[in-house]
Amino acid sequence: MAYTVAFWILATLCIGSAVVVVLGRNAVVCGLALAFNLVTVAGFFLLLNARFMAFVQVMVYAGGIMVLILFVLMLFNIQDEEKARMPRFFQRYLGFLVTAGLMVLLFAALRNPEVASFPDRSSEFGTVAALGTELFTKFFYPFEAISVLLLVAMVGAVLLAKKRL
Repeated sequence: MAYTVAFWILATLCIGSAVVVVLGRNAVVCGLALAFNLVTVAGFFLLLNARFMAFVQVMVYAGGIMVLILFVLMLFNIQDEEKARMPRFFQRYLGFLVTAGLMVLLFAALRNPEVASFPDRSSEFGTVAALGTELFTKFFYPFEAISVLLLVAMVGAVLLAKKRL
């Protein structure tokens, strides 16, 4: 019963902060709402007894990545960018249509009993050993591809920043 109440509280907070990220007008407020959303995802990991994954979620995403995103948001002059963006009317309704379509797909998937029920977890679920085994056996190549992608993104960011100085 307590897990169900905690799940619904986390789900409400997660969806609410995601709505603020999508519909917010101030970029810094949207960034902080995204950080809060990432912390609520860590709460979901805690409900699944995946303590290591919750720790990594908070440390890497809510800590490191969000500090980087907020730092970049504060460095750029967002007022000049407002003029170059697509019209708010088009952006708002396109976002609403995409979100509504994804929600319809989510509810259709949750009505399927095979999708709505979770498989039984092993006793090692969420541990460092289980994560390492999955990451470096089954998901080795996607893991390496993401690391190369992040490296290319960092080099691109450095080159873009260098041109402005």
